[in-house]
Amino acid sequence: MTRILAWDIGGANIKAARLPLSDDPAGCVRVVSRPYEIWREKDRLQDALYEICSQLCPADEPEAFAVTMTAELSDIFRTKREGVTFVLESIRACFPAPAIYVLSLSGEFVPIGDAMLHPLNFAATNWLASARWIAQKFPDCLLVDVGSTTTDILPILDGQLHVSGRTDMARLASGELVFSGVLRTNLASIVQTVPVAGRMCRVASEYFAVSGDVHLVLGNLRPEDYTCSTPDGQSPSLDSARRRLARLVCADMEMLSADDIDAMARHICGQQVRQIREGLSQVLARVPELRGHPVVIVGAGTFLGSAAAKSLDLSIADLAGTFGNGEQAVVPCVAAAHLLERQLKDGCK
Repeated sequence: MTRILAWDIGGANIKAARLPLSDDPAGCVRVVSRPYEIWREKDRLQDALYEICSQLCPADEPEAFAVTMTAELSDIFRTKREGVTFVLESIRACFPAPAIYVLSLSGEFVPIGDAMLHPLNFAATNWLASARWIAQKFPDCLLVDVGSTTTDILPILDGQLHVSGRTDMARLASGELVFSGVLRTNLASIVQTVPVAGRMCRVASEYFAVSGDVHLVLGNLRPEDYTCSTPDGQSPSLDSARRRLARLVCADMEMLSADDIDAMARHICGQQVRQIREGLSQVLARVPELRGHPVVIVGAGTFLGSAAAKSLDLSIADLAGTFGNGEQAVVPCVAAAHLLERQLKDGCK
C-alpha cells in the first residue's frame, strides 16, 4: 500500500488525513485539524505543513500527497491564481520527496507540475473529493457538509455528481454553496434583527460575534471545538461568548441578562438553519428525484444540517460504521486520500 497523506488547506484551517499502513494493526485513518489563518501567517504555511506531517507520520515520510484547497480565496492574495500557485509552491518546497497530486475540477488527481501550469483548474476542490467518495457509499443521496465557514449541498444520483457548476461563484448561485458555517460566520450575515426584551431589535453590522459564540452558548459546541479566533481576542468560554453576543445589539452584560442573550442565540441558530434549508430547497427544486433519498450529513456542524433536513421532512442517512474517530469532521481530506489511493492502484493495473 502506498503511504498516502491527504491535505485540505483552507484559509482558516489545515486538515490532513493519513491512510493506515499495511502493518498497522489498528487499521485506522489518522486525522488532524489545525487552525491556521493564512491572512495572518502566510509566511508560516510551510512550517505548519511540516508540523502536521510530522505529527501524522512521525516515523516515515509519505510516498504520495493528495492535495485540495480553499485557501486561494483569502484576500491576502490578489487573485485566486496567485493563491493556488502559492499553496502549491509551498507544498513542493516543503516536501521535495513525495509524489504530489492535486485534485482538479474535473475530479482527477494531476501531478503538481502539471497543476502549476493551470492553477485555476485546482481552486476550491475539497467538496469534489467528498462528493466523489461519498457517491461510492451512497449512490443516491444529498450530501450536506457543514464546516466552520461554509455549507456544501451536493446532489448525487446513480453514483454521479449532479451539480450545476463547479466554481465557487456558480455554486453560490445554485444554492450548492452556502456561506454559513458553525464557527466563523459573522452574525450580521445571518440576521438583521433579534428578540430583546419582548421586541425585535436591529443588530449592529460589526464584527462583534460569530456563529461559534451562538453554538457555544446553546451547548452545540464545547469550548475546545471553538477553534477559530474570537472577534475580541478573548477565550472561547461561555461567559465571553455571551459578552460578544451582547455587543451584537450594542449592549453588554450589565444591560442584558443571560436569559436575554440565550434567547438571541436561539433565534440566530434558527435563522442559520433557515439559510441551509433554503439552499437544500433550491437544490431539490432542480433535482427533485432526490426527495426520496437520504441526506448524508458530515462536517463540524452536523446538528445544523440535521435540523435543516428535518425541517423539510427529509430522511437522514445512518452513518454508523462509515467513519472512524474524527473522520466525519474532515471528510474532504479523508476522501482525497482514498480517491488518490484508488487512482494510483488503477494506474498500476
